[in-house]
Amino acid sequence: MSKYTKEDIFRIVEEEDVAFIRLQFCDIFGVPKNIAIAASQLEGALNNECMFDGVSVEGFVRSDESDMYLYPDLDSFEIYPWRPQSGKVARMFCNVYTVDRQPFAGDPRHVLKQVVEKAAKMGLNFKVNPEPEFFLFDYDDEGQPTTHTKEKGGYFDVAPADQGENVRRDIILNLEEMGFEISSSHHEIAPAQHEIEFKAEDAERTADMIMTFKMAVKTIAKKHGLYATFLPKPTEGISGSGMHINIVAQDEKGNNLFASENGEKLSDTALHFIAGVLSHVKGMTLVTNPLVNSYKRLVPGYDAPVNISWSSTSANRSALIRIPSKRGEGTRIEIRNPDATCNPYLAIALILAAGIDGIEKKMTPPDELNENLGRATYEQLRNSGYETLPMTLGEAIHAYESDDFVKEVLGESIFNKFLDAKRAEWKDFRTCVTQWEIQRYLNLF
Repeated sequence: MSKYTKEDIFRIVEEEDVAFIRLQFCDIFGVPKNIAIAASQLEGALNNECMFDGVSVEGFVRSDESDMYLYPDLDSFEIYPWRPQSGKVARMFCNVYTVDRQPFAGDPRHVLKQVVEKAAKMGLNFKVNPEPEFFLFDYDDEGQPTTHTKEKGGYFDVAPADQGENVRRDIILNLEEMGFEISSSHHEIAPAQHEIEFKAEDAERTADMIMTFKMAVKTIAKKHGLYATFLPKPTEGISGSGMHINIVAQDEKGNNLFASENGEKLSDTALHFIAGVLSHVKGMTLVTNPLVNSYKRLVPGYDAPVNISWSSTSANRSALIRIPSKRGEGTRIEIRNPDATCNPYLAIALILAAGIDGIEKKMTPPDELNENLGRATYEQLRNSGYETLPMTLGEAIHAYESDDFVKEVLGESIFNKFLDAKRAEWKDFRTCVTQWEIQRYLNLF
């Protein structure tokens, strides 16, 4: 059932003195885009008449098919609490349609919608909650972001060691005004690193919430004179930032399908889901971990998964898939390799689709990882018998283009455009001479 009607939107805009509405969408890399309209133009937007030029959006369309329409999702209407309260600013997420009024195959939101609809036909409703991490750094004297911080806080520290406590508080209060249900927040393991976790929602809403979350964190941090970054590994020698994704599968009555009948073990559905994710995780990694920098985090010794494995032992955080300790209706599956630079629509779509593939084919997962390999070297990992995730963007590109399943889920348009862009990015990096190389080799050769 819909939350809002058109009449509701008109009423709220008038009662709340909303002056501008942002019609929001994103490109294939998850970079937010929007068209801002005045309240006087709202009727046309709600009638799906707002048009934009798709040529200007990364990965969208060619010049001969440039006209796109934005169809607002009425239930996503929210007012930005951090904007002026006189002449307020609101936003609605939009689905992208072609000029002949068909869903645009290159719209990431549409990709996730298709996966969710397939799951619904199978009697599956997925609830998803992410755990995004980020750093709060200083600006330099010219107002440019740096990777510097004077903070020395660590895991679960409090003020004054945790100098971002008030920033997190401000972020949470603003997000709660937008309907987020925040479950926890804390200082993370590295200096200036933080995590805010919000409760599980339907997959499509969760992806929207991740987009909103990242915007809110960056905007509010800047008001406090700090730069927020979701870059996975902004500083060497410390743990990086990830975005663990927790998933629950429910039936039409809301029962947890990942829990066994006695509630103590995992159900066959859960085991099939795990097997599906592990079978496709290499091909998905280019999407879940899309940057050159992402692979600086996925290395041994820094609390990020490296080996392709799973564990029902909640304390074993070296496994790619971990099963937290709650059982029964609290049973969930935690996928630990993604980071928050991913496009959340595409990343969640691929993870869910892989799990569905495992359920459909009744896949069996490999044996559990019973030892903690969090501090293992690559040699020790190889000797353990477990495969590893791609170690570079280049390896991830190769795995991506080799997995026909990923292409099927994303669609040919997104698959090829994403691949072309990442090949170009990897080429740029490989031709770049880094300071590490200069410092390492210049005095030797």
